[in-house]
Amino acid sequence: MNLMEVLTHFFITLLILLSIVLISRSAVAGTKYSPILIIVVFGLALGMIFKISGLVEPGLAEFPLVGLASSTTVAALVVTFFVGGQKIRNTFFKPKLPKADDVVLNEKEVMLGTRGTQLVFIVRSFFLLLGIISVYRIITGADDLLTGYYPLIAFFGLAGSVILIDSKAKIDDKRKYLGRGIVELIVIIAILVAAFFISESIKGFIGLPQIFFAMMLSSVLGMIFSDWRFGPTMRALLFGGIPLVLAAVFLVGGTRLLEAFSLDGMKQVMAFGFFGQLFWMFIGIWLLAVVGKSNKVEILAPGMAGSLSHSGLTGACTAGDLGDLAKDRAPVMINVPFLGHLFVFTILAAAASEKIGSLLKPQVLIPAIIVILAGMVLTYISLKVLRRAKNEESKEIKGLILFSLGWQLVAVFGGFLILSLAGMNLENAAMANSAAISHFGLFAAIQGGMFETVDTAVQSSQLILFIFAMPFLIHPVVFGMFGKAMSKNGEMPKKAISVFAILGILGVIFSLLVL
Repeated sequence: MNLMEVLTHFFITLLILLSIVLISRSAVAGTKYSPILIIVVFGLALGMIFKISGLVEPGLAEFPLVGLASSTTVAALVVTFFVGGQKIRNTFFKPKLPKADDVVLNEKEVMLGTRGTQLVFIVRSFFLLLGIISVYRIITGADDLLTGYYPLIAFFGLAGSVILIDSKAKIDDKRKYLGRGIVELIVIIAILVAAFFISESIKGFIGLPQIFFAMMLSSVLGMIFSDWRFGPTMRALLFGGIPLVLAAVFLVGGTRLLEAFSLDGMKQVMAFGFFGQLFWMFIGIWLLAVVGKSNKVEILAPGMAGSLSHSGLTGACTAGDLGDLAKDRAPVMINVPFLGHLFVFTILAAAASEKIGSLLKPQVLIPAIIVILAGMVLTYISLKVLRRAKNEESKEIKGLILFSLGWQLVAVFGGFLILSLAGMNLENAAMANSAAISHFGLFAAIQGGMFETVDTAVQSSQLILFIFAMPFLIHPVVFGMFGKAMSKNGEMPKKAISVFAILGILGVIFSLLVL
């Protein structure tokens, strides 16, 4: 690549991803549905069209900046973890609340479904994500096709993110507001770099992925600076970061759609990912709604976003698509189960090591079963707490936190265990289970090569973009249910939940026993 090609790709990537997000927002304008629903379908379809038309090869190597954007998962999540740390501090400890907000957003609709400041947030998120990941790769010494151009991409990304401020938003002190944004930018990069080096330094002992340490660092900072008023960086990434990352992931994944079906073992991986989405999501919702007698969206949405570390619901909640209460609760529910990832990734990293290479060896199987049982106990306790909450805020939050941690442990290790018992190797099981619960942590770990084996025809770090995206085709059902509930006083229809849960159970049995 030459200099002009990189610049051209930068703005083509902006145009493509911005189009996916804005068209998706327009498609659901005036409804209670989340634009993530359309981003899924549009991104996959566009990627497949690019491949069929001969414009690109699987993996979208012709547009490396789209691939770069799809690898910014951890950067987009750092802000959510920070907010989660703030919420934990202000919920369970002596609160240290921020001063009154000094920004009034521009609420004028400039495009169907998108207001003025929201448009700026989305565009700024693109510049931020590419700028942050470029600086990160320069510091960590990445060696790839774009290595020589990362300084240029970083300059455009960071410069664009700093100057992109909505002129129609009312800001009390623009200098302080911009200053907070620069501080946030520096801290995000520092967290990513520190998390990388910590992960690398302990690799010889335990293969904990970067995202685990990024969560720990950002959550702790959130608890310490729980009175931090958001600057332009955090505001933008909270609103537009995850939708843009998902748009890039689905676009790249769509180019691998046809290729994936021809690979050995992928039909079972994709079938489990597809039906597992119904299985884990709707059994979890059924437990909350029927057993826990908590049938409101403000409980179900953050509860399932946290308990599955679910990328789609996380993006919908943090963007405010499922209501303000779900938006406020989601960061706490997303952070808490990540604390349980100390057990998750420790056991999985041991299972993925060359000496073991399987979850069915006693040294990892016994701890995995213990974790599953502990998850079941926590889930049971959480449902008892929720059943007795009777709309009391503190009890609902306590119940949701317990459920988020408990159901996460059951879903992660339960999925790995049944896939391993069905004869699937650990690498394919990781892809299948990550897809089945749309799990951000496992997705990022697979992208980092945690489960790769040298004899795999197509490495899981490349294939995961499609495998992760494919079960999102079931998201019209997931978000359709949440959208329907939002339009009916926030209550989920219990009969429909039961039907989808049963379909998920039958689908998982089919994928394990027939395929």
